[in-house]
Amino acid sequence: MKLYGQSYIAGNWQNNQQGDTFNSFCPGTNEYLPAMFFEATEAQVRRATASADRAFKSYRRISNRQRAQFLSTIADEVTVLGDALIETTMLETNLPRQRLEGERARTIGQLRAFAEVLEQELTPLNLNCVDEGDETRLPIAKPHTALTHIPIGVVAVFGASNFPYAFSTLGGDTAAALAAGCPVIVKAHPAHPATNELMTKAIDKAIKQCGIPDGVFSMLQGSQHPLSHQLVKDPVVKAVGFTGSLAAATALLKTINDRKEPIPLYGELGSVNPQIVLTGQDAHQQSILATQLVNSLVMGHGQFCTSPGIWFVPEEDIDFERAAINAVEVAHSDTLLTTGILQTYKKRTDMLRQHPNIALVAQGTLSKQYHAAVQLYTCSADDFVQHKLLQEEIFGPCAIVVKYRDEEALVHAVEALDGQLTASVYGSADKLHEQAEIIESLSYKVGRLIFNQAPTGVEVCMSMNHGGPFPSSTDVKSTSVGTRAILRFLRPLCIQGGI
Repeated sequence: MKLYGQSYIAGNWQNNQQGDTFNSFCPGTNEYLPAMFFEATEAQVRRATASADRAFKSYRRISNRQRAQFLSTIADEVTVLGDALIETTMLETNLPRQRLEGERARTIGQLRAFAEVLEQELTPLNLNCVDEGDETRLPIAKPHTALTHIPIGVVAVFGASNFPYAFSTLGGDTAAALAAGCPVIVKAHPAHPATNELMTKAIDKAIKQCGIPDGVFSMLQGSQHPLSHQLVKDPVVKAVGFTGSLAAATALLKTINDRKEPIPLYGELGSVNPQIVLTGQDAHQQSILATQLVNSLVMGHGQFCTSPGIWFVPEEDIDFERAAINAVEVAHSDTLLTTGILQTYKKRTDMLRQHPNIALVAQGTLSKQYHAAVQLYTCSADDFVQHKLLQEEIFGPCAIVVKYRDEEALVHAVEALDGQLTASVYGSADKLHEQAEIIESLSYKVGRLIFNQAPTGVEVCMSMNHGGPFPSSTDVKSTSVGTRAILRFLRPLCIQGGI
């Protein structure tokens, strides 16, 4: 499929022939691909925001049924892209076909899920309500009031590196904002620009088929940080959806805080997703559980936002550690999504190796120098509490087994945790009941609490909550997955009296 290498603004493909360019990269071969992409310019950002502002005035007025048809048509057009999309993304990410086909299905599914919510003429929580007036009430009559929700305005969405479909150009943030009635400007992730372009072609066809205003969607290609900051400080933008690192989010928040009008940044930033193994597991259970956690760790080669990075295990569970070491040692190395992610992984794991309070106990074979090997470390619960470095996320296939001697040590370790997206607790029904205090404490650290299941995998549904206390996300009250995400881009409006 022919690539333009351009940004898409208000229904047109645009480039700057005299501007900077960048190439896509193939992690699988560790070399740049021939496709060249033009960096979006400041003028193009202004055109995108201006066209989105104009489109908002008409897009917000169309019916829920029309927006539902629009989202369903986008889903249809993503399906039509077929193998061209999968094969392009395989080149840009080195993710396997099966993984990408599953992620594409999820992306299509979440577009259709939002369409279904709109077809039902309901917000996900049915928050709209009416309080009848009472003119006879004394000493003051009670007015008639009705609570409704209206779209917040133009939304800037930043694509993620680790989910090129589900959290990128047509991912959950874009689907939720469009469902809410908000135009979207996507800052495409430079790790997969060709994938971004193909997905944009799908939405371009849907816009034309459904008669949607052109400015409802724009996509900006770019690898330079100033582009992102120009976008979020534009006064037209009223909210930001972001998935990425804490450092990048912190920089964007600084720019947002300098605005005359503050706006929300809905960011998913990172998590170590602690795994808590309670006492009472026999040797067989320990071995099975350790293998399951290693399998969860290597899923996506440690690049899922829900990858388990910290495992709290009783000191006496020697069979758990032995099985985990065996599973790690036979784990294959693989590429990471970008050279930057690989460099950071090597830097962070080198810091762990040099730390006097932690030990490397297992490492998978490194088959190529530009791969990342699976690594497993151990430390005591006391050292985990005392050393902040041991508590921080390492994005990639690395985990730390934290050995606790008793319940008190486990409680202190849990209390030392920062906010997390998820946590899993493993134990029998009796043990879970006995440790109700620890579980209750853990619930205040996470957005999703899981029992006897690995954390990798997020279901797109009404009851899902994918977010958590800072720094796992920037808004503890919202989710980036599931149909309740539409509430990020709606605001309440009370109507009093009548017209």
